[in-house]
Amino acid sequence: MLNQFSRTELLLGPEKMERLKKAKVAVFGLGGVGGYTVEALARSGLGTLALIDNDVVCPSNLNRQILATRKTLGKYKVDIARERILDINPNARIDTYKVFYMPDTADRFDLSMYDYIVDAIDTVTGKLELIERALKSGTPVISCMGAGNKMDATAFLVADISQTSVCPLAKVMRRELKKRGICHVKVVYSKEKPIAPLENAAAGEEQDGIFAPEGGRIQKRQTPGSNAFVPAVAGLILAGEVVKDLTK
Repeated sequence: MLNQFSRTELLLGPEKMERLKKAKVAVFGLGGVGGYTVEALARSGLGTLALIDNDVVCPSNLNRQILATRKTLGKYKVDIARERILDINPNARIDTYKVFYMPDTADRFDLSMYDYIVDAIDTVTGKLELIERALKSGTPVISCMGAGNKMDATAFLVADISQTSVCPLAKVMRRELKKRGICHVKVVYSKEKPIAPLENAAAGEEQDGIFAPEGGRIQKRQTPGSNAFVPAVAGLILAGEVVKDLTK
């Protein structure tokens, strides 16, 4: 009988679709990348999704984030995503957490309860903490490297962190993970050299805060440029890898 996942089932078959229905996936970060990951996972028939993000939609999100519309300005991204997913699949279970994932909030999550974890966080400290805890829990994790300041949506690759190059964020992550004894993590990264954003293009916009891996001091960086297609592609690749790995 035809249903909303019939076209996917033609590719995967009923047994693998049942695996997806029973799977529990946690997505950390619902911005330009994570929002598209959640969208694709929901449309792939994932049974349970945990959504972790403490941010609300702001005007500068409208150019690239699937959850951002004029009607959703000021609303929490996890709440928007939950409503959207249930509109797609009313049978899905959606757990939402208005949490900024960092070492001081990490204990709120038992990562061992998930079948897969997606890291779409944009702070180094949060990414390191999540990856380290995921690996210790034995839960598969995939991490997105830098998607900002890029224009080539075809330059993304799926690789082990040890095989990455060019991407500045991947370089930092390789170094910091190695300090923690971690040399192998599945990542999505771009080999495109980042473009320097134009000065004052985002005048008046709040600068992004990046938490330093050591010490706890907050460093400020220039607001990265972004567009409608590069983060989206990264997010869809993440979702595709999750589906592929869960249905092996």
